[in-house]
Amino acid sequence: MYNNSNNDGERRPRPRFHRESEPVSSRPRFHRDGESRPQRPFNAERSERPFNGEHASRPFGAKPKRNAGVYSGRKQQVYREQHEDPTKPIRLNKYLANAGICSRREADDFIQAGVITVNGETVDNLGAKVLPTDDVRFHNQPVRRERKVYILLNKPKNTVTTTDDPQERHTVIDIVRNACAERIYPVGRLDRNTTGVLLLTNDGDLAAKLTHPKFNKKKIYAVTLDRELEEVDEAIIRAGVVLDDERIIPDALEFPKADRKHIGLEIHSGQNRVVRRMFEKVGYKVVNLDRVSFAGLTKKNVGRGKWRFLTPKEVAYLQMGNF
Repeated sequence: MYNNSNNDGERRPRPRFHRESEPVSSRPRFHRDGESRPQRPFNAERSERPFNGEHASRPFGAKPKRNAGVYSGRKQQVYREQHEDPTKPIRLNKYLANAGICSRREADDFIQAGVITVNGETVDNLGAKVLPTDDVRFHNQPVRRERKVYILLNKPKNTVTTTDDPQERHTVIDIVRNACAERIYPVGRLDRNTTGVLLLTNDGDLAAKLTHPKFNKKKIYAVTLDRELEEVDEAIIRAGVVLDDERIIPDALEFPKADRKHIGLEIHSGQNRVVRRMFEKVGYKVVNLDRVSFAGLTKKNVGRGKWRFLTPKEVAYLQMGNF
């Protein structure tokens, strides 16, 4: 080791270059005749690059990994709010629903009860509109707009798709209760024993798009029947089954396994229990039903009964209507 102090204890500078008396052992880049010096051949057995500020054991040619510990898988995403015109009025019940106070229907009850004030004046008109800059208060407490939250849940069995159940059964809200402070609610419904993709959010505008039939969002189900589907009944399903005076025609019907009991079904109808009722119409019972895709969202890498926040890219696609 180089000693940078003399016998008197004084610090002396460390030499940065070779002394003139010492030969400089530098390797020339070119031979004397001008030809390039051949490079040292790559040793395939030692496929690790030397230490150069990065980890020396990283395989040669591999890109450095980002710090995976910076973001937790359950850390809530913060989404950019869309530009909001401060001069554009919004219905009061929608304003309260977007703030997470209640649903729009419940907001109408609160407005009629006279517990909502706008800029210091009580408002009891159901059609009242407010500006984003107005001072809106609920029971004399200021109402602040919530940030938008989007959660994808892989719903398990024996779970009710509702925010509150009078029979005190296990609900989807119980699973995501600690996910965020905002009041979120499920978009659409899944039967108690139907599993799979379920979106929960406090974005009322997006929820309305995803539940309205005119937006033609597609859903993919993995269906298990009590017996194999006969070809004649398959033809009936493909041609369309009439439910509630509406002919329901599947977008796709496939058999992913060797038997005909397991079916992959793509459909865009929003009728209640539509898949189960379709097969009941031709004499079959659905013993297992799993929604594997909803509006382009899948349950990939999300275990049964687990959830995750949507990525900003996924939210942007949904807001643009890319279902």
